[in-house]
Amino acid sequence: MRNKLVILSLFIFSLCTTMAQKPSLNRAYNAFANGDYFEAKELIDLCVNDPKLSKKALTYLYKGNIYLYLANHEYEKKREDERYLIRFPDAPVQAYDAFIKTQSMDRQIDAYNILTPDVALPSLYGLLYVYGVDELISERFQSAKNVLEKAIYCYELKTPDLPLHGELYFYYAYTLENLKDAKALSFYEKALHDGSQNPNLFLRLMELYKIEGTPEKSDQLFKKMKQIETQDPALYLAEIDYYFFKKDTVRVKKMLKEVPASIYGNPDLLINVANFYIQLEEYDDAKSYLTRALQYDKENYIILYNLGVCYYYLSEKKFKEYNEMDYSTEMEEITKIKKESKDLLAEAEFYFEKVILKDPDDLNVLNILRSIYGRNDSPKYDDIVKKIESLENK
Repeated sequence: MRNKLVILSLFIFSLCTTMAQKPSLNRAYNAFANGDYFEAKELIDLCVNDPKLSKKALTYLYKGNIYLYLANHEYEKKREDERYLIRFPDAPVQAYDAFIKTQSMDRQIDAYNILTPDVALPSLYGLLYVYGVDELISERFQSAKNVLEKAIYCYELKTPDLPLHGELYFYYAYTLENLKDAKALSFYEKALHDGSQNPNLFLRLMELYKIEGTPEKSDQLFKKMKQIETQDPALYLAEIDYYFFKKDTVRVKKMLKEVPASIYGNPDLLINVANFYIQLEEYDDAKSYLTRALQYDKENYIILYNLGVCYYYLSEKKFKEYNEMDYSTEMEEITKIKKESKDLLAEAEFYFEKVILKDPDDLNVLNILRSIYGRNDSPKYDDIVKKIESLENK
């Protein structure tokens, strides 16, 4: 008797399990209507995988709606609590694909309390945009491209209720640039025309216009920048770089004297200003900005190397001044200039040696140090010559 009861129990359990897993559009819809989007997802997935139901346009219409509401539900949870982990990040893409599939099967489809593709697709751009940018941040560039293309399609179906002011086009263009796709420039320009005021857009356009060989297009960008009154100091420095490109050193020097105070809190911008001064061979000013930058990052390779360059050329300048002194100059002044040159060279040696600690096989820096050691009759000279020879003979 006991064995019969066990068999009967197993039969009932098996029957219930089979019934629970049987694909049903009605059950999927009911779960959706009750706001249980996770259950609705599981149920509609069964329908999509069913040989008969997968041939019905209604299946994909339901799927599109369920995944759309699921995505909205999860992003709302994330907005309320940053710690919330989205379980189905690709839900916007699943919704998009389902609505497109529905249209391909039946463009006239309609159902009670369900969004049609014509209504739903234009509302999807925001969710697709967020997911696409997340993929971009994760450096999954091909995935980001695919998602953002879908977002653009939805965005352009009608006038958006909440315009993105060029940001969708900007991130799509940036994705294309990372994929080395030549269409990046045209989408950056589209972002501009769509009203983007993103400072990075101006920076990317100026760089690409230089690469393209049409830097004169930047003139229009500067006019646009003035209209939006952006305070981003990086754009100010990009404008200086543009005038460098045009060889307008008068304008460059004037703008360098008027750099915004906000650059002083950013070591990268301080390095950029110093680079402008190095190009002008105004090494004292360059050294001043690099010294400020060094306070933020004492081990930065670029800062250390450029400080070495500045001190080296300042030493050269003093040494030239020393060599050009005639005998009528007082010995005290001659001694003073010679010492200044030597002290500056010692500073150059200090910074170049710090660079070599970071990159022991940098032949360029090793050769500079060989020159310095030779001038100073340094005991380090023989060792560095051997090291250079060993690297060159590899």
